[in-house]
Amino acid sequence: MQTPDTGKITTDEIQTPLLQNKKIEFSVLRLDKIHPVISGNKWFKLKYHLENYNAATYKGILTFGGAWSNHIVSTACACYLQKIKCVGIIRGEKPAHLSVTLNEAIKYGMELKFISRESYSRKENDDFLATITKEFPGYYIIPEGGAGAEGEKGASEILQHATGKKYTHIACAVGTGTMFNGISKSVSANQEVIGIVVLKGWKEKNDNTAKHIYDYHFGGYAKYDASLIDFMNEFYKLTNIPTDFVYTGKLAYAMFDLIKKDRLAPDSKILMIHSGGLQGNASLQKGSLIF
Repeated sequence: MQTPDTGKITTDEIQTPLLQNKKIEFSVLRLDKIHPVISGNKWFKLKYHLENYNAATYKGILTFGGAWSNHIVSTACACYLQKIKCVGIIRGEKPAHLSVTLNEAIKYGMELKFISRESYSRKENDDFLATITKEFPGYYIIPEGGAGAEGEKGASEILQHATGKKYTHIACAVGTGTMFNGISKSVSANQEVIGIVVLKGWKEKNDNTAKHIYDYHFGGYAKYDASLIDFMNEFYKLTNIPTDFVYTGKLAYAMFDLIKKDRLAPDSKILMIHSGGLQGNASLQKGSLIF
């Protein structure tokens, strides 16, 4: 399997009757094209963590995530390609049947350690990290989602791959906020970054809330309803761009709804970041999506 290739990234301009009617230009930065597993923003967020690892004498890499975490499987695959031992600390007790994501991570050689949700909530606590470090001495720890200064530094390079016009708005999905923070550091003063938050409770846990929109999480992280699935199918028919129901589907739904409601001015030039990671769609009932 080849390593990620950022040369495959394209900037796809899309046109729909709504966009034409509202006189808005809309493009999608296709980070999802760089690799089938280490997809989209995951590679950018891992880049400098991996550099740190390779610059020292660590025994392996340890990171955190849930049963359907894009970050978990991306890290597992990246470590597989570089022949690095890796451990995934997984939120929740071990289920009777593992998710597609976790089975993929195991396939790439990741050792999984399941912990209770209560313990997982303390993953950034010094005492908890000391316990983990004692159990896995010499491992380089990557925060959940590739967060931290290294992840933001990598994410700050995403817009270097956008081609075409000068955009007035950059839109991305927000989970940990790592990509949003990185992109925000790389835009010009007259560009606005719009963060569509995909989970409940984010606002209460974060200070940087100025340009975040909280109305499109569909009930919480990885929650959805029929209207979201219908939109994802319609979006694919119109653009030939697949999305996932955890991140990019909610992002696209939100942006088109905001446009429909005239929340974005005519002549706006929008760049939506397709952050990759479609594997979560495997949890949907077969036939739900047309792609």
